[in-house]
Amino acid sequence: MARLRPGWFVVFCSTVLLVSAWLPWLVTSADGGGRANAIGGKYGSIGVPPNGFGVGQLIVVLSSLLIVAAAMSARSLRPKIASTAALGISVILAVLVLWYYRLYVGNPIAAGYGLYVGGGAVVAAAVLSVFAMVAAWAGMGRTR
Repeated sequence: MARLRPGWFVVFCSTVLLVSAWLPWLVTSADGGGRANAIGGKYGSIGVPPNGFGVGQLIVVLSSLLIVAAAMSARSLRPKIASTAALGISVILAVLVLWYYRLYVGNPIAAGYGLYVGGGAVVAAAVLSVFAMVAAWAGMGRTR
């Protein structure tokens, strides 16, 4: 009988983070208002984030990489290495979300609901990655 492994929960959390990148991460009511998402899309008069590759795009790339590592762990494809990589990536993502907040949120720009959804998803992914790593290193992820 198949059972749901912790790696699949990490995949789900990373997918939520990936989708939240298109939600408004930054909002402002100054100069007529505006909002911006993590991938650089802007609506209205909001000056941040600047054009080009930035922290938001790196969050999207690393969340895609986390999906792959967590799925490998859940499917028992090199589970020890994959779960360790998933934990490392999720911690890096948590630092990047915090860095995004520190870079761009300040008067008159506030955090939008997408930032909170993404932040919650990355914290959940980091915690669940620990469980996936414990399961892999304890040998519970072996196929029979």
